[in-house]
Amino acid sequence: MTKIVLVGAGSLQFGTGMLGDIFQSDTLKGADIVLHDINEVTANKTLQVAQDFVDTNGLQFALSATTDLKAALSGAKFVIISIEVGDRFALWDLDWKVPQQYGIPQVYGENGGPGGLFHSLRIIPPILDICQQVMDVAPDATVFNFSNPMSRICTTVNRKFPDLKFIGMCHEVASLERHLAPLLGVERSEISYRAGGLNHFSVMTDVTYTKDGSSAYDDVRAKAETYFGSKPGYSEILQASRATGTSIETEGWMDVDLSNIKTIRPWSDRWLFAFVLEKFGALPITYDSHFGEYIQWAHDQSDHQGILDFYTYYRNFLGKSEPKIDTALKERVVPIMDALMGAGAYEEAAVNIPNAGFIKNLPDWLCVEVPAIIDADGIHGISVDVPAGINGLLCNQIGVHDLTSEAILTKSRDLVVQALLVDPVVTTSTRVSALVDHMIEEQSPWLDYLT
Repeated sequence: MTKIVLVGAGSLQFGTGMLGDIFQSDTLKGADIVLHDINEVTANKTLQVAQDFVDTNGLQFALSATTDLKAALSGAKFVIISIEVGDRFALWDLDWKVPQQYGIPQVYGENGGPGGLFHSLRIIPPILDICQQVMDVAPDATVFNFSNPMSRICTTVNRKFPDLKFIGMCHEVASLERHLAPLLGVERSEISYRAGGLNHFSVMTDVTYTKDGSSAYDDVRAKAETYFGSKPGYSEILQASRATGTSIETEGWMDVDLSNIKTIRPWSDRWLFAFVLEKFGALPITYDSHFGEYIQWAHDQSDHQGILDFYTYYRNFLGKSEPKIDTALKERVVPIMDALMGAGAYEEAAVNIPNAGFIKNLPDWLCVEVPAIIDADGIHGISVDVPAGINGLLCNQIGVHDLTSEAILTKSRDLVVQALLVDPVVTTSTRVSALVDHMIEEQSPWLDYLT
């Protein structure tokens, strides 16, 4: 019996969503699924929803919940992590707003820039603790991570545990895939594409017509303004949600129907996206909120209304989410597990793994987001040709990731300061040390380890 452990399963969005994906798999049928969370009440709530679904539908899965991680991990083949610490949005507000008060014009504050650093400093230590227990109890298990900041988490985990099979997963590339076919006026089966970079900071590297192998990139560039310039963004989604009192689920691989939204701001959520496409000739896979976190001039180009409305909508949507399991595939980890179990090889659009030469000019230890071939022998990254200009932007992140990892592993406040000073988003130096001290105090006890 295949044992799968969901760490952080007390989160109803993560727990029920992942269970819905697992329940679709023929390969994983009969699996022993253990729901782990430090909060016994929320873990049992997810368990009850899951058990009701299994009983109602006559499914063959064994379910249990526990707060004992070592017991949960015993005999595990797959471990899936999705955790946060503390009050997620209250801490996110600090990550985002406090650096702005110290003169740093970051556009979002979740994964890149100072906000991404402080987020990393909080969440990576408990993930390292989880991984240590995996190494102690189930060293052959494959671990999938859904927590952010993805690239800094994966880089640090692989630095401390180089023998651990640890893969970062993110559905953001779906926001590219769901648009390509309608933009080009073809069926999804008529095109293939690849993308690469860092998580939330990658671009489409190629797109081809499957009938003859010819490039479709010039067609994408030519049609982008007409298509993306008239697509609803989160400002419009937020307005529609407020008007109707209902939410639209936008996170995941499923199609999203926004046809009911008629009033649209030009290039909503995509002002920076449009600028990058124009100046670099490369199509970002994601919106301004994510892509702009890594770029020093993004504050001048981004759709700030769209970013703020995205944050408001995302926060409200999570707050209103009801525990529900359905059969729409929302994430890509289950197809990967199926292939690792021998269901057949295929190409996955995006995994976060150590570079190993997949993107030139980036070090091997840096975890990049690239496509990969998945088969019974493992996960095999595919090299992608990132344009020179985008590659230059990616190279700006080398020192940031290196110093973030070292600051955490050595518990060094001074390296936190250095990680900020090498970050391209940080364009001032006078009050950086004071910012670090402020955040260590404000985010106690999570940052108390820094000395």
